[in-house]
This record gives sequence, C-alpha cells and structure tokens, in this order.
Amino acid sequence: MAVSTEPTKALIEFLESIEVEKNLSQLTLRNYSHYLRRFNEWFAQHGYKDLSELNQDNLLKYRVFLARYIDDQGRTLSKKTQSYHIISLRSWFKWLIRHDAEVLHPEKIELPKAESTPMKFASAEKIEILLSKPDVSEPQGLRDRAILEVLFSTGLRVSELVKLNRDQIDTKRREFGVIGKGRRPRVVFLSDRAASWLERWLATREDDWKPVFVRFSGSKEARFADGTEMRLTTRSVQRLVDRYSRLAHLPIKLSPHGIRHSFATDLLSNGAGLRDVQEMLGHKNIATTQIYTHVTRLQLRKIHEEHHSLKKAE
Repeated sequence: MAVSTEPTKALIEFLESIEVEKNLSQLTLRNYSHYLRRFNEWFAQHGYKDLSELNQDNLLKYRVFLARYIDDQGRTLSKKTQSYHIISLRSWFKWLIRHDAEVLHPEKIELPKAESTPMKFASAEKIEILLSKPDVSEPQGLRDRAILEVLFSTGLRVSELVKLNRDQIDTKRREFGVIGKGRRPRVVFLSDRAASWLERWLATREDDWKPVFVRFSGSKEARFADGTEMRLTTRSVQRLVDRYSRLAHLPIKLSPHGIRHSFATDLLSNGAGLRDVQEMLGHKNIATTQIYTHVTRLQLRKIHEEHHSLKKAE
C-alpha cells in the first residue's frame, strides 16, 4: 500500500517508521525532523502541495536556497549542514519509493561531495600534558581530570560520556557497557589510572545523584532526587577540553572527538588491529575505522622492515 505524498503527513509517517524500524536515537530523529521540516516549508512557500511535484529542476532551486540561506542572526549554513539536509531528503525519498510512492527516484538526488577535513589528534606525549592541566586540589579540577582520563582511556563519544551513571561503572573490573550510536551496545575499558582518578572524583561527592559527571555552575538544589538536571552537558565538556587544550599549548585545537581520535591512533600505533579498534570505538562499519590508515600504513611498514626476508642490505 502506497504511503501519503502530502508533505506534512508523509513526514510524520516517515519519522514514526524510522523510529521503530531503525531504532534511531532521539537526537538523530530530531535532526531528521529539523532538516525535512525546513524542506517542507520551502516546498510550500513555492506553491508545491505534493511530493510528486519534486523534480530535478526545483531540487536545484532548493539547493541554491540552502547555499544562500541566512537566518535572523546573520548565520549561514555550512557545507556540512547543507549536506545533512540533502542526505535526509534522500533517505526520505528512498523510504517513499520503498512504499510504492510515485516520487522522484532517490538516485536522482545526488549527494554533495564531502569536504575533506583533516583529522585532529594528539600524540600520547601531548595528551599527557593535557591531562596534567586540571588543578586537582579543587573538586572541579578533580572532576575535569577524571573526564579527560576517561575520554582517553575509553574513546567514548562526548554524548556517551555525559550519559554515564554511577551504577553502570565498575572501577574494580575497569570495564563497563555503553549504548552508542545507532543504539549499538559495546564494552569499554578503563586504564588503572583512569579508574583511580574516577574513584577519587566520586569519593568527593556527598550527593546521591545518578550522573557520574555533574556541573558546579548554577543552582546546586536538584529538583529531582536522582540529580538528573545536574548532569554535565556535551557543550560543557567541549568547552573544558578546549580550555585545557589551550593551557597545554597543544599545536591543534583539540575537542572531545579529537581525544577519541587520539585514543584510536594510540592503540593502532602500539599494534592493535583495525577490527579491534572498530569494536572499541563502536563503529558499525570497518570503513569508518579506516580513517586511521595513516597509522596502519606506518605499522605495515614497520612489520615489513622487521620481517621481510630481504630486509638487510647486501
């Protein structure tokens, strides 16, 4: 049975369907909704009432609209954000075609060429300098040291880090489970040092709040017994990593994701296999992990030099 091609109704049906079928996170669903509602607004403003009216000519006009878009505060859309709009649209039309809707075939919705952005990571030596920057004589510095240690020890995404609850972490076993991107579960591991700093941070806590990492700013009065609203935000972690990166005089602007890159690079540099790193990072496809081939190539050269039968010069 064909689904509706009336834009508003079709979008609701699509979002409900992918929420159930693909088990997507609320953040991903919110992004799909945001990008596609913008498309629907543009579509309606140009007099279109049915998705079957989308063709390559007006699709080009929509892409020009995205490229020239300026919001009320004078901000434009980055190339990456423009890409997300088109990727979301293509996914929607794939779903429509799969449900026998007579609309533009998704293969005709060409995806923009991805911008080549250099991967930012720091060496283990630079990370050591970063880790030493929080003032651990203060509770906030102790918390921040624990955050940095856990990020580098586990390779967690910042969104995964801030969701951590006290009852899920076992510092004695030095491992715990997380639900990552795409709702995929995996196990991550704490180094002895990361476990020690985490224990020191938690030992300072006089509350029974659920979150592992809580904020110090704002009201200290939790409205809920579990302290849910005291949980540190992803933006706060991004800011603190940036602050300590500047204090450490790192040659690059490091982010929490940069620490994740550094974690993976460190493992591969010390002989870990690409499949093992894929598992630890929670990547669905090995192709995603292959961004670290700059490291694996060095490893292969080292192995070749050490083990090839003609390694020695005559």
